[in-house]
Amino acid sequence: MDINILKDKKHIHFIGIGGSGMYPLAQILHGQGYYLTGSDNNETETLDAVRNMGIPVFIGQRAENIEGADLIVHTAAIMADNPELMAARASGVPVLERADLLGIITSWYENAVCVSGTHGKTTVTSMITQILYTAGVDLSAYIGGKLPCIGGSGIAGKSDILVCESCEFEDHYLKLFPDIGVILNVDADHLDYFGTLENVIKSFHTFAGNVSKRLIVNGSDENTMKAVAGYEDKTITFGKDDNCDYYPADIRHENGLHSSFTAMCRGEALGKIDIHVAGIHNVLNAMAAVAACRELGIDFASIQKGLEEFRGAKRRFEKLGFEKGITVVDDYAHHPAELEATLRAAMEMDFRKVWAVFQPFTYSRTKILLDDFARVLKIPDYAVLTDIMGSREKNTYGIFTRHLAEKIPDCIWFPQDETKEWDDERKYANFQQICDYICENAKEGDLVITLGCGDAYKIAKMILKKLSEEA
Repeated sequence: MDINILKDKKHIHFIGIGGSGMYPLAQILHGQGYYLTGSDNNETETLDAVRNMGIPVFIGQRAENIEGADLIVHTAAIMADNPELMAARASGVPVLERADLLGIITSWYENAVCVSGTHGKTTVTSMITQILYTAGVDLSAYIGGKLPCIGGSGIAGKSDILVCESCEFEDHYLKLFPDIGVILNVDADHLDYFGTLENVIKSFHTFAGNVSKRLIVNGSDENTMKAVAGYEDKTITFGKDDNCDYYPADIRHENGLHSSFTAMCRGEALGKIDIHVAGIHNVLNAMAAVAACRELGIDFASIQKGLEEFRGAKRRFEKLGFEKGITVVDDYAHHPAELEATLRAAMEMDFRKVWAVFQPFTYSRTKILLDDFARVLKIPDYAVLTDIMGSREKNTYGIFTRHLAEKIPDCIWFPQDETKEWDDERKYANFQQICDYICENAKEGDLVITLGCGDAYKIAKMILKKLSEEA
């Protein structure tokens, strides 16, 4: 990969510019003065935001959309037979996959803070960004979710600091140039690519080796510590107790979405921190953010202020509404470990009953982690399942929602015609069935939480709309 490939480029075209990983790159490059165009298949709020920056967007992907571009960027989700991508490759113009472009951008910064881990990346990247932004740092950021304080998922600043969410999917994060690397946890995920947990650990070990200045890692996570073996000279730890460099003390959870604790560093009390996001996992996320920001030279008072003002990224236990006494929340959790943390936090809150509406994402993950999904979906009072969202996969695994539902006592699901391919018509019919069932059966004082990294949040919005119409 030529890290200087952008130096003589003026017009960059994004295939799939509305994607969560593309939009922040567009923000950063637009802020650097490049002329951008883009295309996507469906109108979204993100495309509205892209247009508001003055970037032309084509709906529908056609060969003529790339005209005039001297560099073309696409996501991994774009199929090889996409007419726009085919035209791009035939044009002789350089073509980059999104992860390659992100890697190039990280090389521009003296302090690229790359936040990795199987779970929690978006939250911790957002926490660090919030702290720096609140402290007046003119940073750049690349986040996998929307952060209200910066008005989106990315921001282009003029300082030497970039905060970057760094995903292990297909080793994409190994294309980055991290100065400060954060590893939150290492778990068995993306096994369709990695094959085994041992290979996941090896990948994170390579990521750790790419970090040029400082590693900040979860000292309470056994797999993480295996991954960073040999790099002790550049490692500091955060975790649950005083075996780690940074750890919380005097933890108190209040009113469901509020926690307070004392931030400790090697036995010294730095001060009290208040956060307004749920669960012990977010206390540890905050400790990772504290460690990273202190590495960047941010004073503790500014860290306190930034974390106190943080109210979560979009789709991270995000309260969407309250109708007829029913609270409706959405969360991005899509791996068993994430679901467990989120659902246990929900069950500790003061709700009459918790309804967990889960959309399994990819056939491979559902098949490989079936028993783990079943175990954690027994936590809520009611588990409700959608069809599996195949995303980039075909169902060569022979896995269907019923295989998961059968393992969860009293699970609520709606059988579908398994001979038909998954499509939008089938999906929205399924969403409507779930919406109608919950609106008929949920009661005042209940929590409904939609879960998954696909589009289960649309069910939450459907539920709120139907409840408001019945009020």
